[in-house]
Amino acid sequence: MSASREVDVVVIGAGQGGLSTGFHLARLGFDRETGFVVLDGDDGPGGAWRHRWPSLTVGTTHRVHDLPGLHFPGEGEQPAAEAVPAYFAEYERRFDLPVHRPVRVTAVRRNGAGFLVETSDGDWSARAVVNATGTWTRPFVPRYPGQETFRGRQLHTVDYRSAREFAGQSVVVVGGGASAVQLLGEISEVADTTWVTRRPPRWREEPFAEEAGREAVARVAAAVREGRSPGSVVGATGLVVTPWIREARERGVLERLPVFDRITPDGVAWDDGRSVRADAILWATGFRAAVAHLAPLRLRASGGAIPVEGTQVIGEPLLHLVGYGPTASTIGANRGGRAAAVDLARRLLPRRAAA
Repeated sequence: MSASREVDVVVIGAGQGGLSTGFHLARLGFDRETGFVVLDGDDGPGGAWRHRWPSLTVGTTHRVHDLPGLHFPGEGEQPAAEAVPAYFAEYERRFDLPVHRPVRVTAVRRNGAGFLVETSDGDWSARAVVNATGTWTRPFVPRYPGQETFRGRQLHTVDYRSAREFAGQSVVVVGGGASAVQLLGEISEVADTTWVTRRPPRWREEPFAEEAGREAVARVAAAVREGRSPGSVVGATGLVVTPWIREARERGVLERLPVFDRITPDGVAWDDGRSVRADAILWATGFRAAVAHLAPLRLRASGGAIPVEGTQVIGEPLLHLVGYGPTASTIGANRGGRAAAVDLARRLLPRRAAA
Protein backbone atom coordinates (compact mmCIF):
# COMPACT_ATOMS: atom_id res chain seq x y z
CA MET A 1 0.00 0.00 0.00
CA SER A 2 1.38 3.41 -0.90
CA ALA A 3 2.27 5.88 1.86
CA SER A 4 -0.32 8.51 2.76
CA ARG A 5 0.04 12.03 1.38
CA GLU A 6 0.70 14.70 3.97
CA VAL A 7 -0.94 18.12 4.39
CA ASP A 8 -1.64 20.43 7.28
CA VAL A 9 -5.43 20.43 6.83
CA VAL A 10 -7.85 18.10 5.05
CA VAL A 11 -11.21 19.72 4.29
CA ILE A 12 -13.92 17.15 3.61
CA GLY A 13 -16.63 18.45 1.28
CA ALA A 14 -16.66 21.20 -1.38
CA GLY A 15 -20.05 22.76 -0.72
CA GLN A 16 -20.60 26.19 0.80
CA GLY A 17 -18.75 25.35 4.02
CA GLY A 18 -15.83 23.58 2.38
CA LEU A 19 -15.22 26.30 -0.20
CA SER A 20 -15.47 29.03 2.42
CA THR A 21 -12.96 27.16 4.57
CA GLY A 22 -10.60 26.70 1.62
CA PHE A 23 -10.77 30.37 0.69
CA HIS A 24 -9.83 31.47 4.20
CA LEU A 25 -7.11 28.83 4.63
CA ALA A 26 -5.43 30.12 1.46
CA ARG A 27 -5.86 33.75 2.51
CA LEU A 28 -4.33 33.05 5.91
CA GLY A 29 -1.20 31.48 4.46
CA PHE A 30 -1.76 27.75 4.04
CA ASP A 31 0.01 26.49 0.92
CA ARG A 32 -2.27 25.11 -1.82
CA GLU A 33 -0.10 22.00 -2.25
CA THR A 34 1.22 21.11 1.20
CA GLY A 35 -0.98 23.25 3.41
CA PHE A 36 -4.48 22.01 2.64
CA VAL A 37 -6.62 19.96 0.33
CA VAL A 38 -10.40 19.83 -0.25
CA LEU A 39 -11.82 16.35 -0.90
CA ASP A 40 -15.22 16.16 -2.58
CA GLY A 41 -17.28 13.02 -3.16
CA ASP A 42 -19.17 14.37 -6.19
CA ASP A 43 -17.92 14.25 -9.76
CA GLY A 44 -18.40 17.99 -10.27
CA PRO A 45 -18.78 21.29 -8.38
CA GLY A 46 -21.97 22.37 -6.65
CA GLY A 47 -22.28 20.31 -3.48
CA ALA A 48 -25.89 19.42 -2.65
CA TRP A 49 -27.16 22.06 -5.11
CA ARG A 50 -26.24 19.91 -8.12
CA HIS A 51 -28.79 17.31 -6.96
CA ARG A 52 -31.78 19.61 -6.36
CA TRP A 53 -34.99 19.04 -8.28
CA PRO A 54 -35.22 20.86 -11.63
CA SER A 55 -38.16 23.07 -10.63
CA LEU A 56 -36.25 24.66 -7.74
CA THR A 57 -35.21 28.07 -9.03
CA VAL A 58 -32.87 30.67 -7.57
CA GLY A 59 -35.91 32.81 -6.82
CA THR A 60 -37.66 30.12 -4.75
CA THR A 61 -34.70 29.04 -2.61
CA HIS A 62 -34.28 30.33 0.93
CA ARG A 63 -31.43 32.36 -0.50
CA VAL A 64 -28.04 31.56 -2.01
CA HIS A 65 -25.52 33.59 -0.05
CA ASP A 66 -22.36 34.86 -1.68
CA LEU A 67 -19.22 32.93 -0.93
CA PRO A 68 -16.45 35.18 0.44
CA GLY A 69 -14.83 37.26 -2.27
CA LEU A 70 -17.21 36.55 -5.17
CA HIS A 71 -20.78 37.70 -5.81
CA PHE A 72 -23.36 35.08 -6.76
CA PRO A 73 -24.85 36.29 -10.07
CA GLY A 74 -27.83 33.93 -10.25
CA GLU A 75 -31.35 35.30 -10.14
CA GLY A 76 -35.04 34.68 -10.79
CA GLU A 77 -36.07 31.66 -12.80
CA GLN A 78 -32.65 30.08 -13.25
CA PRO A 79 -32.69 26.45 -12.04
CA ALA A 80 -30.71 26.35 -8.80
CA ALA A 81 -29.19 23.01 -9.86
CA GLU A 82 -27.51 24.81 -12.76
CA ALA A 83 -26.79 28.29 -11.41
CA VAL A 84 -25.16 27.32 -8.11
CA PRO A 85 -22.83 24.60 -9.48
CA ALA A 86 -21.69 27.05 -12.18
CA TYR A 87 -20.98 29.62 -9.47
CA PHE A 88 -19.08 27.08 -7.34
CA ALA A 89 -17.04 25.98 -10.37
CA GLU A 90 -16.05 29.59 -11.07
CA TYR A 91 -15.22 30.06 -7.39
CA GLU A 92 -12.89 27.06 -7.35
CA ARG A 93 -11.20 28.32 -10.51
CA ARG A 94 -11.00 31.97 -9.47
CA PHE A 95 -9.31 31.23 -6.15
CA ASP A 96 -7.32 28.22 -7.36
CA LEU A 97 -8.66 25.95 -4.63
CA PRO A 98 -7.06 22.47 -4.47
CA VAL A 99 -10.28 20.45 -4.82
CA HIS A 100 -9.86 16.74 -5.53
CA ARG A 101 -12.86 14.82 -6.90
CA PRO A 102 -14.50 12.44 -6.96
CA VAL A 103 -12.94 11.34 -3.68
CA ARG A 104 -15.13 9.65 -1.09
CA VAL A 105 -13.89 9.75 2.49
CA THR A 106 -14.55 6.40 4.17
CA ALA A 107 -13.00 6.94 7.61
CA VAL A 108 -11.11 9.45 9.74
CA ARG A 109 -8.85 8.00 12.43
CA ARG A 110 -6.42 9.38 14.95
CA ASN A 111 -2.83 9.19 13.77
CA GLY A 112 -0.43 10.25 16.50
CA ALA A 113 -1.11 13.94 17.17
CA GLY A 114 -3.05 14.25 13.91
CA PHE A 115 -5.44 12.31 11.71
CA LEU A 116 -5.44 9.66 9.00
CA VAL A 117 -8.12 10.30 6.38
CA GLU A 118 -8.95 7.15 4.43
CA THR A 119 -10.53 7.69 1.01
CA SER A 120 -11.51 5.96 -2.21
CA ASP A 121 -8.35 7.48 -3.72
CA GLY A 122 -5.80 6.62 -1.06
CA ASP A 123 -5.02 8.02 2.35
CA TRP A 124 -4.13 11.48 3.59
CA SER A 125 -2.21 12.31 6.76
CA ALA A 126 -3.26 15.65 8.27
CA ARG A 127 -2.51 17.72 11.32
CA ALA A 128 -6.12 18.95 11.31
CA VAL A 129 -9.47 18.09 9.70
CA VAL A 130 -12.41 20.30 8.78
CA ASN A 131 -15.55 18.28 8.09
CA ALA A 132 -17.97 20.11 5.76
CA THR A 133 -20.05 17.24 4.40
CA GLY A 134 -23.45 18.76 5.14
CA THR A 135 -26.57 16.58 5.20
CA TRP A 136 -27.77 15.92 1.64
CA THR A 137 -26.46 12.34 1.53
CA ARG A 138 -28.39 11.41 4.71
CA PRO A 139 -32.11 11.92 4.04
CA PHE A 140 -34.24 11.11 7.07
CA VAL A 141 -37.49 9.13 6.87
CA PRO A 142 -39.27 8.49 10.20
CA ARG A 143 -40.85 5.13 10.94
CA TYR A 144 -44.59 4.63 11.40
CA PRO A 145 -46.63 1.47 12.01
CA GLY A 146 -47.74 -0.17 8.78
CA GLN A 147 -45.18 1.64 6.64
CA GLU A 148 -44.08 -1.57 4.94
CA THR A 149 -47.66 -2.39 3.91
CA PHE A 150 -48.22 0.74 1.80
CA ARG A 151 -48.92 -0.23 -1.80
CA GLY A 152 -48.20 3.18 -3.28
CA ARG A 153 -44.95 5.05 -3.78
CA GLN A 154 -42.86 6.48 -0.95
CA LEU A 155 -40.12 8.98 -1.74
CA HIS A 156 -38.00 11.60 -0.02
CA THR A 157 -37.37 15.09 -1.36
CA VAL A 158 -33.98 13.88 -2.62
CA ASP A 159 -35.90 11.65 -5.06
CA TYR A 160 -38.31 14.36 -6.27
CA ARG A 161 -37.96 15.56 -9.85
CA SER A 162 -41.25 16.93 -11.11
CA ALA A 163 -44.88 17.40 -10.11
CA ARG A 164 -45.88 15.85 -13.45
CA GLU A 165 -45.17 12.35 -12.15
CA PHE A 166 -48.03 12.78 -9.64
CA ALA A 167 -50.65 14.07 -12.09
CA GLY A 168 -54.14 12.89 -11.15
CA GLN A 169 -52.96 11.19 -7.94
CA SER A 170 -53.57 11.69 -4.23
CA VAL A 171 -50.36 12.69 -2.47
CA VAL A 172 -49.61 13.03 1.25
CA VAL A 173 -46.75 15.43 1.94
CA VAL A 174 -45.09 15.01 5.34
CA GLY A 175 -42.99 17.79 6.86
CA GLY A 176 -43.14 21.40 7.99
CA GLY A 177 -40.12 22.96 6.31
CA ALA A 178 -39.57 25.12 3.26
CA SER A 179 -39.13 22.15 0.91
CA ALA A 180 -42.47 20.66 1.97
CA VAL A 181 -44.26 23.95 1.37
CA GLN A 182 -42.69 24.50 -2.03
CA LEU A 183 -43.39 20.98 -3.25
CA LEU A 184 -46.95 21.15 -1.96
CA GLY A 185 -47.45 24.24 -4.07
CA GLU A 186 -46.18 22.49 -7.18
CA ILE A 187 -47.84 19.12 -6.74
CA SER A 188 -51.22 20.61 -5.76
CA GLU A 189 -51.54 22.10 -9.24
CA VAL A 190 -51.78 18.62 -10.78
CA ALA A 191 -52.82 16.36 -7.89
CA ASP A 192 -54.95 16.15 -4.75
CA THR A 193 -52.67 16.89 -1.78
CA THR A 194 -52.81 16.46 1.99
CA TRP A 195 -50.27 18.18 4.21
CA VAL A 196 -49.32 16.73 7.60
CA THR A 197 -46.81 18.09 10.12
CA ARG A 198 -45.79 17.20 13.65
CA ARG A 199 -46.25 20.79 14.81
CA PRO A 200 -48.26 23.72 13.44
CA PRO A 201 -46.12 25.77 11.03
CA ARG A 202 -44.70 29.09 12.19
CA TRP A 203 -45.37 31.73 9.55
CA ARG A 204 -43.47 34.99 9.26
CA GLU A 205 -45.02 37.71 7.13
CA GLU A 206 -41.63 39.46 6.93
CA PRO A 207 -38.08 38.11 6.83
CA PHE A 208 -36.96 37.39 10.36
CA ALA A 209 -35.08 40.14 12.13
CA GLU A 210 -31.38 39.83 12.83
CA GLU A 211 -32.06 39.47 16.55
CA ALA A 212 -34.44 36.54 15.95
CA GLY A 213 -31.83 34.88 13.76
CA ARG A 214 -29.18 35.27 16.45
CA GLU A 215 -31.53 33.77 19.03
CA ALA A 216 -32.23 30.75 16.81
CA VAL A 217 -28.52 30.17 16.22
CA ALA A 218 -27.84 30.52 19.96
CA ARG A 219 -30.41 27.82 20.76
CA VAL A 220 -28.84 25.41 18.31
CA ALA A 221 -25.33 26.27 19.54
CA ALA A 222 -26.36 25.54 23.14
CA ALA A 223 -27.74 22.15 22.08
CA VAL A 224 -24.57 21.03 20.31
CA ARG A 225 -22.34 22.21 23.15
CA GLU A 226 -24.26 19.80 25.38
CA GLY A 227 -24.12 16.98 22.83
CA ARG A 228 -27.83 17.13 22.07
CA SER A 229 -29.39 16.95 18.60
CA PRO A 230 -28.70 20.30 16.91
CA GLY A 231 -32.05 20.57 15.16
CA SER A 232 -32.32 23.11 12.35
CA VAL A 233 -31.41 26.81 12.31
CA VAL A 234 -33.81 27.34 9.40
CA GLY A 235 -36.58 25.45 11.19
CA ALA A 236 -36.12 27.54 14.32
CA THR A 237 -36.65 30.81 12.44
CA GLY A 238 -40.03 29.94 10.89
CA LEU A 239 -41.31 30.10 7.30
CA VAL A 240 -41.32 33.46 5.55
CA VAL A 241 -44.53 34.06 3.59
CA THR A 242 -43.34 34.65 0.04
CA PRO A 243 -45.67 35.50 -2.86
CA TRP A 244 -45.81 31.88 -3.99
CA ILE A 245 -46.57 30.70 -0.44
CA ARG A 246 -49.34 33.30 -0.19
CA GLU A 247 -50.82 32.04 -3.46
CA ALA A 248 -50.77 28.45 -2.20
CA ARG A 249 -52.44 29.50 1.03
CA GLU A 250 -55.19 31.27 -0.89
CA ARG A 251 -55.85 28.04 -2.78
CA GLY A 252 -56.22 26.19 0.53
CA VAL A 253 -53.17 24.02 -0.12
CA LEU A 254 -51.45 24.87 3.17
CA GLU A 255 -54.21 23.75 5.53
CA ARG A 256 -52.29 21.17 7.54
CA LEU A 257 -53.33 18.17 9.58
CA PRO A 258 -51.45 16.70 12.54
CA VAL A 259 -49.25 13.83 11.52
CA PHE A 260 -51.04 10.49 11.15
CA ASP A 261 -50.68 7.60 13.60
CA ARG A 262 -50.16 4.79 11.10
CA ILE A 263 -49.83 3.95 7.43
CA THR A 264 -52.28 1.62 5.73
CA PRO A 265 -51.98 -0.24 2.42
CA ASP A 266 -54.05 2.49 0.74
CA GLY A 267 -53.02 5.62 2.64
CA VAL A 268 -52.68 7.01 6.15
CA ALA A 269 -54.90 6.91 9.24
CA TRP A 270 -55.37 8.56 12.62
CA ASP A 271 -56.45 6.94 15.87
CA ASP A 272 -59.56 9.18 15.98
CA GLY A 273 -60.95 7.34 12.96
CA ARG A 274 -59.89 9.71 10.19
CA SER A 275 -58.12 8.36 7.13
CA VAL A 276 -56.79 9.67 3.81
CA ARG A 277 -56.31 7.61 0.68
CA ALA A 278 -52.93 8.10 -0.99
CA ASP A 279 -51.14 6.99 -4.13
CA ALA A 280 -47.86 8.46 -2.86
CA ILE A 281 -46.26 9.68 0.36
CA LEU A 282 -43.61 12.36 -0.02
CA TRP A 283 -41.32 12.55 2.99
CA ALA A 284 -40.11 16.16 3.26
CA THR A 285 -38.72 15.26 6.66
CA GLY A 286 -35.23 16.66 6.45
CA PHE A 287 -31.78 15.25 6.84
CA ARG A 288 -29.20 14.19 9.38
CA ALA A 289 -25.55 15.22 9.48
CA ALA A 290 -23.36 13.12 7.17
CA VAL A 291 -20.66 12.22 9.68
CA ALA A 292 -20.51 8.40 9.59
CA HIS A 293 -16.88 8.55 8.43
CA LEU A 294 -16.00 10.20 11.76
CA ALA A 295 -17.27 7.18 13.73
CA PRO A 296 -13.75 5.78 14.44
CA LEU A 297 -13.06 8.93 16.49
CA ARG A 298 -15.92 8.12 18.91
CA LEU A 299 -17.08 11.72 19.18
CA ARG A 300 -20.76 11.34 20.02
CA ALA A 301 -22.01 12.27 23.47
CA SER A 302 -24.72 10.40 25.38
CA GLY A 303 -27.31 12.69 23.79
CA GLY A 304 -26.41 11.25 20.37
CA ALA A 305 -24.77 14.34 18.87
CA ILE A 306 -21.17 15.52 18.58
CA PRO A 307 -20.44 18.23 21.18
CA VAL A 308 -19.23 21.34 19.35
CA GLU A 309 -18.28 24.83 20.49
CA GLY A 310 -18.77 27.07 17.46
CA THR A 311 -17.19 24.79 14.85
CA GLN A 312 -14.59 23.11 17.06
CA VAL A 313 -15.31 19.63 18.40
CA ILE A 314 -15.04 19.87 22.17
CA GLY A 315 -11.87 18.11 23.30
CA GLU A 316 -10.52 17.96 19.72
CA PRO A 317 -8.93 21.37 18.99
CA LEU A 318 -7.75 20.32 15.51
CA LEU A 319 -11.11 18.96 14.36
CA HIS A 320 -13.84 21.34 13.15
CA LEU A 321 -17.38 20.72 11.89
CA VAL A 322 -18.59 23.36 9.42
CA GLY A 323 -22.22 23.19 8.33
CA TYR A 324 -23.17 21.41 11.55
CA GLY A 325 -25.36 22.77 14.33
CA PRO A 326 -25.16 26.57 14.45
CA THR A 327 -23.42 26.73 11.05
CA ALA A 328 -25.97 24.54 9.23
CA SER A 329 -27.16 27.18 6.77
CA THR A 330 -25.53 28.83 3.78
CA ILE A 331 -24.66 32.00 5.66
CA GLY A 332 -23.73 29.97 8.73
CA ALA A 333 -21.42 27.78 6.67
CA ASN A 334 -19.68 30.90 5.36
CA ARG A 335 -19.06 32.14 8.89
CA GLY A 336 -18.12 28.68 10.08
CA GLY A 337 -15.56 28.24 7.33
CA ARG A 338 -13.88 31.48 8.31
CA ALA A 339 -13.95 30.65 12.03
CA ALA A 340 -12.43 27.21 11.47
CA ALA A 341 -9.69 28.55 9.19
CA VAL A 342 -8.79 31.38 11.55
CA ASP A 343 -8.58 29.00 14.52
CA LEU A 344 -6.41 26.49 12.64
CA ALA A 345 -4.14 29.24 11.34
CA ARG A 346 -3.58 30.44 14.89
CA ARG A 347 -2.72 26.93 16.00
CA LEU A 348 -0.69 25.74 13.02
CA LEU A 349 0.63 28.99 11.51
CA PRO A 350 0.82 31.29 14.54
CA ARG A 351 3.01 33.94 12.94
CA ARG A 352 0.95 34.20 9.76
CA ALA A 353 -2.64 34.12 11.04
CA ALA A 354 -4.81 37.21 10.68
CA ALA A 355 -8.24 38.04 12.05
